[in-house]
Amino acid sequence: MKIKFGSVEENIITREEFPIQKAKEILKNEIISVLGYGVQGPGQSLNLRDNGFQVIVGQRKNSSSWRKALQDGWIEGESLFSLEEASKRGSIIMYLLSDAGQIDFWPRLYQYLFCGKSLYFSHGFGLTFFNQTKINPPKNIDIFLVAPKGSGTSLRRFFKEQKGINSSYAIYQDYSGKSLEKALSIGIGIGSGYLFQTSFKNEVYSDLVGERGTLMGAIQGIFSAQYQILREKGHSPSESFNETVEELTQSLMPLVSEKGMDWMYTNCSTTAQRGALDWWKQFRDATLPIFHKLYNEVSSGKEAKRIIKSNLDVNYRLKLKKELEELKNSELWSVGDIIRNLRPEKKHDKK
Repeated sequence: MKIKFGSVEENIITREEFPIQKAKEILKNEIISVLGYGVQGPGQSLNLRDNGFQVIVGQRKNSSSWRKALQDGWIEGESLFSLEEASKRGSIIMYLLSDAGQIDFWPRLYQYLFCGKSLYFSHGFGLTFFNQTKINPPKNIDIFLVAPKGSGTSLRRFFKEQKGINSSYAIYQDYSGKSLEKALSIGIGIGSGYLFQTSFKNEVYSDLVGERGTLMGAIQGIFSAQYQILREKGHSPSESFNETVEELTQSLMPLVSEKGMDWMYTNCSTTAQRGALDWWKQFRDATLPIFHKLYNEVSSGKEAKRIIKSNLDVNYRLKLKKELEELKNSELWSVGDIIRNLRPEKKHDKK
């Protein structure tokens, strides 16, 4: 359906207008091959399987992800194969390896992209920055994208709760004339709440900016700064964490999700309202130059170049583990670990 956001009109696809029965009918003769069982692979493949689609998984044998796939009920030789075998068998190949993994496996995948097959992405990175990734697909296949706006873990959790994460969709190459219906069918099949239209380039630009901005990078930076100033001024670890993270994630963000920021404000004290309204523009003005710089780095390809270089470093995993351990062991998140275990539901789980 067409929905207007002010003066802008967008295509929004809902479950009501594109029900799961329609999706299954469209893909009834397709074998969906999910390559990769890391971040998005488990959630998307399991949701498709539970919805009754023909799904197989391709993964590097004897890896931790291979073992996880076995634990999730995929059967070696029946529904779980090597990356090469799954690439050969699938008519729709869902390319869900990491960006670095996609670059590495691409020369081998290319030989299985026969005329009439479909290639699916959940991120526009590989094709948008093809000069750096060297991912140049053949012209006689369909290429499309569905990108859930959340982690694969959340996608699966919401699916099991009969909810859904919203996803974007895009068509890169429509060889058969049926790319759109295939993309929407998989989007509904993986449990999307609704689907909104984008392009491969816009998806990767917005995704990279979001991850480095309010979704992960900026929010961690703000958490760290506020926690630090409270501790420096003599506030206890518990008070500092509760005022920085716990109240936001447990109390206020659910209100924002329910009806928006203004509604959250109306459900806080007048003192909180006044302070928030007086200060938010100062934070916007302080961070806007950083976001300009961030978007320029992403759109110029500099960020992609840096990502590819670091991810292809043979010691990348060791360096990543060290960085994440430093984050986990910081006082902020060490306190957070203690606070989370004090939540009533956690105590109930232990009984």
